[in-house]
Amino acid sequence: MASVSVSHMILFIASMLVAASVAGVFTDTVGQLSGAIDDQGLQVSQDVRTDIEIISDSGSTAVYNASGNDDLVLHVKNTGSQRLPADGESINVFVNGQFETDVNVTLIGDAPSWRPGEVVRLEISEALATNSDHRVKVIVNGDEEVFEFRT
Repeated sequence: MASVSVSHMILFIASMLVAASVAGVFTDTVGQLSGAIDDQGLQVSQDVRTDIEIISDSGSTAVYNASGNDDLVLHVKNTGSQRLPADGESINVFVNGQFETDVNVTLIGDAPSWRPGEVVRLEISEALATNSDHRVKVIVNGDEEVFEFRT
């Protein structure tokens, strides 16, 4: 009878060790999942509060080659609820599907930063075919705006 209780005790101890190991793995996994959800929630919050509008007139001659330097100039307004970085690294620009790396960003007026309601001017040096339709996509914090015009 004593050998039966020793074997039961061994099984009990073994099952407790297995349960403790599983609990440790679950605790670590839940912690990692919680951290990932927090990070994703912050990104979603930024995406929701970010909104931009391209306010340039697609029929205006000021959009392309107004200076004679084959430059594309767009005005983009921050219509969201958060301050946005006004630099070429935070704003992604595609012209006719081609990613542009040389984008000059200038705040309009005397604004110290790109706050809600403020406008930036994007200047892109890009030779475009004349008498053709063109498409520009501007992306900030996941918010995408498309501007189509004809040269």
